[in-house]
Amino acid sequence: MIRCHFCISAVNRICRFFCFALLSPFAMSRPLDYTRKPRTLKLPITLSAVLMTLNVTLMVCWIVLLAQLGSWGALTVGTIVFALILVGLIIYMVVTVKEVRLNQRQANFVDSVTHELKTPLAALRLYLETLQLRQLDEKQRADFYLTMEHELERLDHLISQLLEVARLDAIGHHHEPEDIELETLLRRCGDSACAHHRKDPATILRLRVEPVILHARRVVLEMIFGNLLDNAVKYAGDPPEVIVEARMTARNRVTIRVTDNGAGVPSELRKKIFGMFYRGGNELERRQKGTGLGLYICRTLTRVLKGNIAVHDREGGPGSVFEVELPGRPAA
Repeated sequence: MIRCHFCISAVNRICRFFCFALLSPFAMSRPLDYTRKPRTLKLPITLSAVLMTLNVTLMVCWIVLLAQLGSWGALTVGTIVFALILVGLIIYMVVTVKEVRLNQRQANFVDSVTHELKTPLAALRLYLETLQLRQLDEKQRADFYLTMEHELERLDHLISQLLEVARLDAIGHHHEPEDIELETLLRRCGDSACAHHRKDPATILRLRVEPVILHARRVVLEMIFGNLLDNAVKYAGDPPEVIVEARMTARNRVTIRVTDNGAGVPSELRKKIFGMFYRGGNELERRQKGTGLGLYICRTLTRVLKGNIAVHDREGGPGSVFEVELPGRPAA
């Protein structure tokens, strides 16, 4: 009884600590104000369009008037000034649009992380209270402990991902690069992703990997392909199907393709999804869980390895293909 009560108090303290410690750096870098309505793009775009139209109108009138008067010096100076004002208005509109969109992504991120932190903690608290208040047989207690272990793993995964974003440039630097067999690495990452989503890898995961060696830090590769395969399993269709392919290309480059049979990624979002915090739609209405950081981590670490990452449509059916190109060589 005392132990359960202590665990419940500990869960509450963990919730408060991580909500403050993990979210405060993002909030301090760009504070979010929830006492007002979310900013929209309508006002800055409308205001910029009106000002640019007015500027162009005045510039045309200035050119016509001074051209008739023959004041070529004033005409040149005035035209340059009006052009600079127009350029400034365009820059203002672009910066403002980016600011509003970043604000929206941050709001989605905070909603997502708050939900992701509260859900496992609430489940842990419920199970602990049940263990405290009721007498359960050994099978029920074992089921409770197994569920609590899954929730703790989920919480640990989220916290690790949040902490990794703050130190992407330093990840793996305390390890030396090594020769890594790609197929073994991909299989391990696939099995981990399936276990995370409680899926059987034998039924949904198919590997078609040539014997390839990558020379890199293991933790970096595990983060790249761990996130890609986690997304593939998460967003796959019903029944889920994930295909992982790897082959050598010219100039000692390896192309790895992770294909799923989900809904796919719309063409207008294929660049945006690699941005920090980006997740399409409203966080409060979304069914799939996540923070919008996984693909940002993949892109950043792929560039560190002098590689590229892109997303395409799946050929012959619905789904998406995430393609990673990295330096590598054939296995002996």
